This record gives sequence, structure tokens and C-alpha cells, in this order.
Amino acid sequence: MDAQIKKGILEMCILKKLSEDDYYGYTLMQEMRKLFADVNDSTFYAILRRLNSEGKAECYLGGESLGPKRKYYRITDLGAQSLNSLIDDWKKLENIIREIGIK
Repeated sequence: MDAQIKKGILEMCILKKLSEDDYYGYTLMQEMRKLFADVNDSTFYAILRRLNSEGKAECYLGGESLGPKRKYYRITDLGAQSLNSLIDDWKKLENIIREIGIK
């Protein structure tokens, strides 16, 4: 799959997962890796960092663990708006592709 297409799809999928629950970064990466096996771990973390810097997700430190405190991510209102926009764009693209005969 083309890297640029995949990047947009990954962002939408990560925001969707964050809209359902807060995630420890590593746990989210493991779930996404099941769907995108060819994507490097660093790519998932880069997207999470970018979403955080853009205000679409925020991170916070969770409770104590056996090691250092874990960094969790949750979607923000801006992230939810962005997710809705990405889903709308995806649906429009699906309709265009169907209209030209690609199934």
C-alpha cells in the first residue's frame, strides 16, 4: 500500500481507537500492528506524537507500574472533530471509487 495513503488511514484508525478508550501507547501499537503488520513501531509512535502536538490527542501518565509510569493517550475534542472529517472524506472516496466501477 502506498505510504501516503497508509499514513492517512493510520491516523484515522488511531483516532477511532482513541475515541473508544484511552490507550497505553504500546498496547495501541500492538492492536494496530495486527491490522498493519508491515508498519514499523516508530511510525505508530510518530503519529501519536504528531496527534498530541496538533492537539488531536493528549497524553497523561498512568498509575504506578513495575517500571516507569506509563504514558496513555486519549482523544481531544479537536481529535474527535478531525476523526469525523476523516470518516466523511473516506466515505466520499469510497463513493467515488464505486462510481467508477472499482469494487
